[in-house]
Amino acid sequence: MKEGMFKILVDADACPVVGIIEKAAEERGVPVTLLCDTNHVLFSDYSDVRVIGAGADAVDFALINLCKAGDIVVTQDYGVAAMALGRNAEAIHQSGMIYNEDNIDRLLMERHLAKKARMSASKHHMKGPKKRTNEDDLRFLNAFCRLLDMKLK
Repeated sequence: MKEGMFKILVDADACPVVGIIEKAAEERGVPVTLLCDTNHVLFSDYSDVRVIGAGADAVDFALINLCKAGDIVVTQDYGVAAMALGRNAEAIHQSGMIYNEDNIDRLLMERHLAKKARMSASKHHMKGPKKRTNEDDLRFLNAFCRLLDMKLK
């Protein structure tokens, strides 16, 4: 890794965009670290794969401990994104949404309210996320490549 080069850290447990991340990063020569727990072991020809012991937030804390200012963190976890922003890193959701100081507080509050709603609606099954589409992948690819290219300038 070149001196001063940022890296891409991926909260890779059940991350549907790992292939997109690796392809875009490899084309630009940016190193990638995939972090996963022992239930989601991954293999890669390009990325450094770190398997972290199973534990509620083990992968999250390992990722944040590796995170430095200027890195890019890919996560769907708003808490991890908030900690990355606190370290002056960039953070992007697998949907292509860029986390920033303007949206992170609202996202954390929405997560908190949704958790409260789930706790009070224990008898009512809530629907999971909708199926990922090609448009979702394209939206992520475009946002991720813009972020990468901006950092490489």
